[in-house]
Amino acid sequence: MGVLAGLVAMGVTVAIERWGGAVGGLIGTLPTTIVPAAIGMHAALPTDLAFQEALAMTPVGMLLDAGFLWLWRELPRVVPKGPLAARLTWMTVLTLTAWMLGAVAVVWASGLLREAGGSPVALGVASTALMVVVGVAACWTLPPTPAGDRKVSVGMLFLRGLFAGSAIVVALLIAASGHGLMAGVAAVFPAIFLTSMLGLWLSQGEAVPAGAVGPMMLGATSVAAFALLVGVSAPSLGLGPGVAVAWVGAVAFTTVPARVFLVWRARVRDLALTS
Repeated sequence: MGVLAGLVAMGVTVAIERWGGAVGGLIGTLPTTIVPAAIGMHAALPTDLAFQEALAMTPVGMLLDAGFLWLWRELPRVVPKGPLAARLTWMTVLTLTAWMLGAVAVVWASGLLREAGGSPVALGVASTALMVVVGVAACWTLPPTPAGDRKVSVGMLFLRGLFAGSAIVVALLIAASGHGLMAGVAAVFPAIFLTSMLGLWLSQGEAVPAGAVGPMMLGATSVAAFALLVGVSAPSLGLGPGVAVAWVGAVAFTTVPARVFLVWRARVRDLALTS
């Protein structure tokens, strides 16, 4: 599952590079690495309820990922000017630290919620709804989303696959140890987003990844939707059909409307620039 996730992840940087942030950002946030993660957790967790609750934590992790991406768009304004290597080091340390602190907080809070009789599924639904609001707000004033004009290095693509695959392996090991809620958050550690930002900053400069941040934040709701849907469909329909139904449903109800919304906002932006 980790190898499959790594191979799938390597295509996202190429998509953003080739088609620009608006299209590539959506393609890059389709439910991809979460699919092998869901399959692995289905095998690792002992009951359907444990599987559903673990997947319900994925939207919470994706909400953290949306915040992680937002920092990559906003922090460059305040990070000290200087060599690219120094700026990237600052960005990586600050954004990963923020994500880690957020992950610790939400796993701790979700444990308390479950002990108090609350539902992790309700928390996942609320997180998905908040992701939609945050994503729409991030894309309302859509910045330019240029395509890249230089290739991302093979080394960076390999690093991207390695990080993403490793994140899935760690999540499945956590699930196998019985910590399903923690595994649901770990499965969406922002390895793909981090390596996307690093690779695109190094190969294209800051404009291309900055243009992709908003669409990626909005498009990431498809991963959250898939997690919620597969938590219900896999136990009901069987693993294979359940994954397929959840994937199609997530794309139909999140990715497609997001694309329509982005086209509209880009048209509004272009009309304003030409008037």
